[in-house]
Parts: sequence; C-alpha cells; structure tokens
Amino acid sequence: MSGHCGNFQRPPLSRREMLTQLSCGFGALALGGLYASKASAEILSQIATAGSLPAMHLVPQVRSIIFLYQDGGPSQVDSFDPKPRLTHENGLPVPFSKAQTQFNNDGNLLASPWKFKKHGASGIEISELFPHLATMADELCVIRSMTSEFSEHTNANYFLHTGAGLAGRPSMGAWCSYGLGCESANLPGFVVLDGGLTPPGGLDCFSSGFLPATHQASRMKPRAQPIANLVSRDSNGSDAARKRALLERLDARFQEQGASDAVESAIANQELAFRMQMSVPELASVDGESETVRSMYGFDAKDEATRIYAHECLLARRLVERGVRFVELTIPRTANDRWDQHSDLRKGHEDNARAIDQPTAALLYDLQRLGLLESTLVVWAGEFGRTPFAQGSNGRDHNPFGYSIWLAGGGVKRGFVYGSTDEYGYRAIENAVSMHDLHATMLHLLGVDHRRLTWRFGGRDMRLTDVHGNVVTGILSQPAAS
Repeated sequence: MSGHCGNFQRPPLSRREMLTQLSCGFGALALGGLYASKASAEILSQIATAGSLPAMHLVPQVRSIIFLYQDGGPSQVDSFDPKPRLTHENGLPVPFSKAQTQFNNDGNLLASPWKFKKHGASGIEISELFPHLATMADELCVIRSMTSEFSEHTNANYFLHTGAGLAGRPSMGAWCSYGLGCESANLPGFVVLDGGLTPPGGLDCFSSGFLPATHQASRMKPRAQPIANLVSRDSNGSDAARKRALLERLDARFQEQGASDAVESAIANQELAFRMQMSVPELASVDGESETVRSMYGFDAKDEATRIYAHECLLARRLVERGVRFVELTIPRTANDRWDQHSDLRKGHEDNARAIDQPTAALLYDLQRLGLLESTLVVWAGEFGRTPFAQGSNGRDHNPFGYSIWLAGGGVKRGFVYGSTDEYGYRAIENAVSMHDLHATMLHLLGVDHRRLTWRFGGRDMRLTDVHGNVVTGILSQPAAS
C-alpha cells in the first residue's frame, strides 16, 4: 500500500481464519499438532538444560517470577531500613518539609517499636519482625530506595501491577505470559494465589488489559478446591459431551465473521480448563511433600493466616517447578486486614509479619534446596511504604517517596543493599528506583528487553514500562547487555 507508515502490523491469523483458509487440510493439521506437541516438549527440554531460547532478546537469567505482593504498604523503617535518628528523636516535631499525606492527621516522629540486627555474612540489618526471613539474609537483595508516583491504594496498586495509575492496562504477569508463554501445556502462564484479600483496585490488578484475554491471571485458592468446578459432576461424560457439542455449534456461527479475541480466547481457555482438570488436582495435592517440608513452611503453625500463606508459598514452588511463568501471592486476612496500619502499628505489623515470615523464608530455602532459586526471581514488594512520623499517636500514613522492597534468586546480587533514604527514612536520596525501573529489571532477568515487548493499541506501540524505565544494573549479578 502506497504511503504505508511502516508501523502497522497485521495481527496474526486467528484460529477461525486459519481453519477457513485451510479447510481442506484438517488431517494435516491434526498430524502437525501431534508433531508440534512433540517438538514443544523437545524445545522445553532444551530450555531446561540450556536455560535459554535462541530467539530471546537477551540471555535469560531466570525462567519464572514469584511476586510476593504485600498489600497495604509495609513500613520500611520497621522492616529493612533502620533509622537510629528516629529512635533518638522519637516524639519530637518533624524537622523536615513533608508532602501532603493521605489523611493529614500527622503526629510527631515515631521510632520503630522493633529492634534491628545484622544477619548473615552480609550483615544486612533486618527488623525483629522477621526472625525466619533473617536466616536467609544472605540471599536477599534489598532495595531501600524504591519510589512510587501514587499515595492512594487503588492508583498505587494499578501502578505496581501494570505500570499505569489507572485501570485497563495489562498486569506485569500478563505481559510475561504474552512475551514468553508458559512451559507447561496444562497450566496457565500467569497464576494468582488468592490468600483471601483482593487488593484495592480489584481484579483489574491482574487483568490482561488490551492483550488477548488468554493472558489474564488464573486465580487459585491455596487450600481445598483451588479452582471452582474443577471436579466434573458428570460421572459418565454425557453432559460434558452435549455441552461441547453446543459450544461447537455456537462457535461455528463466528466462522464467517472474522477474528474475535473474545471467542478465540474463550476457546483457548476452555481447552486449557479441560487440561487443568487433570493437572491441577495433582498440583494442589501436597500429600507427596514430606512432613518436614510441610512443617518448614508452617502447615502446623498456630496462626491460621500463617497456615494459609504456607500453602500459598508451597504451591508457588510447585507451580514454577511445572513451568508457570509468573506466580503472584496475595496476603491472607488477619485481624488487622492488610499492612495498612494508620493506627496500632505494633499489633498490625506483627500480625501481618507473623503470617508471611516463616512461609517466605521456607520458600527461599526450598527453592535453593531444589536448585530452583537460580532459575526463579522472587520479588517482595508493596505498593508504597509508610511515613517515619506518626499518624495520630501510634500509626503511620502512606509514603511513596522512599521505601524498601527486596528481590532474591537468579540474576541479582545476594546479601546486598542498594540505594538509601534520608536519615529519617522519608525520601530516597541515593539510587532511587522507579516502578518502571523495577518492571524493566524484572523483564530483563527473564531475557526480555522492556523496550521491545510491545502491543499495538490505541494507535501506538504500548509496553509495560510505557516510555520510561531503565534496568537497575547496580543490583545485577552479571553486567547488563547493551
């Protein structure tokens, strides 16, 4: 076409278009499908052996990501960023200029109620909130200079998950599924393990946005029946056969209507759901795990929330073992809800830390024990941090200007602290890391150049990092490729 701008790319053929154009070759398609499955298995075997794909943008350092989402915003000055000056000046008026807070019921400086101690050969300082995680200090890469652009939960959650502060964009898990697929034919590429709390912003945090719907998260419960209607009630299969026949008749009406993502994705998801009826029960059954492993995760803990998160963490390990690309864990409900302590900081943070501490440490140790930590990136992060001054008398308000997260696993430095906040823990002052930088780094470790993973939408090429983001080379264990 004359005058073509060169940016337009025709979308790939849909299943219906392909079948319409190749209607005389169904036998060959079936044979090709059999050989394709065999070829896929051989390719996956090569990936497992060599750890890379020849067509990747970069040499991947990891195959999967486990995102430990800390809903509500844990306090950096009470977890991974000790501030002695807060202790010395506890209760004094705030001596620095501060931005408007979410609720503006600001008090004086508030020291951490918990002591910090150096751990491991690396000497990383960790609060006594996390005694189990502290034993894995030498595996952690702590970023103390994380920043966000939003101080309200909903917008900040969208930003953390999708790189934009509004609903409608694809989640980072959906981008990973779109860019890399899944190494398992029987499981989705993006799984969210639902601990009981849906984040502010709702299910849009896990959405596929404008990407094909096949990349949307599959939510699973950590215990009992992980997915609704997983077990068929049709003992002889007759009802299922009639339903499939009806679906085939309905789908046939769309053959002459061109491509439809809704229909194509529905077909693909129905096929995947059928395969999951066989694979998920085996995945969710932890009876084969030793009593030692289950106890290590906290299956026998006194706290119910700890037991829930223990199941989540063990399932996360089992999912990445089976080739799932991106696994996100939401935190369980405690008496104090999420990490959002606008009052009663001590009780709220202690309850939430108790729920996730032992299972998280066990996950890292188990991945390491099984040789999976080198091929897995674990990311622990909330949507923002909290203020070093009080809200009221004993809480903390939201703080997006400088807070702590950590990473562990393949491609990142171990026993390492990156960046810093000011002497009160309020703002990042050294090596500030933006949300786009974090996303770019996560994709980089998967072997994906964030600038080249795009989808044409709304007249331009969209990406997870929009037009921003730089790989945080300072935390990488190997130099970043140019």
